[in-house]
Amino acid sequence: MSRVPRIVILGAGYGGVVTSLRLQKLLNYNEADVTLVNKHDYHYITTHLHMPAAGTDKPDNARVNISSLIDEFKVDFVKSTVVQIRPGEKKVILEDGTLSYDYLVIGLGGEPETFGIPGLKEYAMTIRSINSVRHIREHIEYQFARFKQEPDRKELLTFVVGGAGFSGIEFVGELADRIPELCKEFDVDPALVHIYNIEAAPTALPGFDPELVEYAMRLLTDKGVTFKIATAIKECTPEGVLIAGDEFIKTGTVIWTGGIRGNHLLEDAGFETMRGRIKVDEFLRAPGYDNIFVTGDCSLVMNPEGRPYPPTAQIATQQGENCALNLVASIRGNALKEFAFVNRGTVASLGKGEAIGIVGTKKMKGGTAALMKKVIDMRYLYTIGGLPLVVRKGKLR
Repeated sequence: MSRVPRIVILGAGYGGVVTSLRLQKLLNYNEADVTLVNKHDYHYITTHLHMPAAGTDKPDNARVNISSLIDEFKVDFVKSTVVQIRPGEKKVILEDGTLSYDYLVIGLGGEPETFGIPGLKEYAMTIRSINSVRHIREHIEYQFARFKQEPDRKELLTFVVGGAGFSGIEFVGELADRIPELCKEFDVDPALVHIYNIEAAPTALPGFDPELVEYAMRLLTDKGVTFKIATAIKECTPEGVLIAGDEFIKTGTVIWTGGIRGNHLLEDAGFETMRGRIKVDEFLRAPGYDNIFVTGDCSLVMNPEGRPYPPTAQIATQQGENCALNLVASIRGNALKEFAFVNRGTVASLGKGEAIGIVGTKKMKGGTAALMKKVIDMRYLYTIGGLPLVVRKGKLR
């Protein structure tokens, strides 16, 4: 390759941002042209979105301007939306232009997985971006305001959260904390407010430690959350949700946290996918392409037992580190490094001052786990922005 190789990174999520930042440090001057493409000029902290969605924190606290992270002399940032990926031509089509690449990193993030449930896509909201959580927060406040005008419509104060995985549990914890404040602000009897958390699996937080799951459910139940476990949502309508057993819950608010799939652009590009995600090789490459790497929600990585790792921020961050190393190795003709996920612990927030978690073999709950959650948040901020970002955003709860 006589000219400088071109690296294009699609998406400024955890994988894309960490790949970009590591390349800044690893590449020599003029060793490669690196371009980061993202539809917003900010990176957002997905693990923090449940708080502004419920209204317990400001949306701006969950976002970081990309310009404050990257070195513009080493990484070009293009604010645009990806329309099409053409791997055969080594091109990416944007809404306002075309980029050619020698190496491509796909980290476009996922899309809500509705499992074919009728009406879910049309009538449920999702916690997926800064704009989506702003909409959810405003919608919740609007429901209280509407109830004051239409006091016979009790369904306005009924909130249904579909899915009791990490996102669903963390959101209902924050929402339960917010309800007393909203009731006081709008002069509403708290007894009229109902929060339902509906999960098709036989337990909340599937795969998590049963003792900690029981603690979480007991605590959230005491906060006013009604769980319906091993209960599938059969249909979502403008009036509410139909659940297993043909029970209909009237509600003006359905928030779906029941799963994500990969980006539809991968299937459109002709990649072989499973639920929209590419099963990558040991070096995080798309099968059949030694110049295309995939991170985050778009990638599928198997654990030693042959099951997919859940697409978390932790794995995406580690993928970004590995991806950068392998890009540099590819350019220099060196051996690539196999990706091996290291689980550094898992913590789920249950609202202010409460959480559950496992770090190594140690179980945590209550304030100790909440502190660990804060430490994990701080560690990520330090990884991408150093001490200045920790100081600026360090009030993440």
